Amino acid sequence: MKIDLTNLLNGSCDNVDIDYSVDFSDFSYGMYNPIKNGVQVKGRLFSKADIVYLYVNVSFVFSGVCDRCAEDVKKEFSFNVDKIIVEQLQNEKDDDDYIIVKNRELDLDELINEEVSLSLPNKILCKEDCKGLCSQCGTNLNVKKCDCKKSIDPRMEALLQLLDEE
Repeated sequence: MKIDLTNLLNGSCDNVDIDYSVDFSDFSYGMYNPIKNGVQVKGRLFSKADIVYLYVNVSFVFSGVCDRCAEDVKKEFSFNVDKIIVEQLQNEKDDDDYIIVKNRELDLDELINEEVSLSLPNKILCKEDCKGLCSQCGTNLNVKKCDCKKSIDPRMEALLQLLDEE
């Protein structure tokens, strides 16, 4: 969704409501597409004292696989994006609070895609204390405890043999 900001930047319009869904069918996270129903964006653009602000809430459902136990995960994400929109910055310093627009046009889809990518954690877990899978037998340790013998460091094997002799 591209939004023409001319009226907001000129001061002839005070408010633009935003309420739409962004298609994320091409978005990939690892090896799969986790966002099936799109991303909901609700909020507004408004001008106050010749400054244009963007306040939107972004929400979506992430459907994927736990990175530790490989169980299906469905999590709801929601976060706010608060930015100031400018046509240029005096400092060339990169500041995350500002969006620089060219030709007085804001590409909201591109911004939302970037914000969603940055909001996702490095690892998706089914729960915070997920125990994962047994490295030897593959049992889901969240469901049951396995009977596998713990692996022994080969450097310590000789010491264990001495303890067994006693």
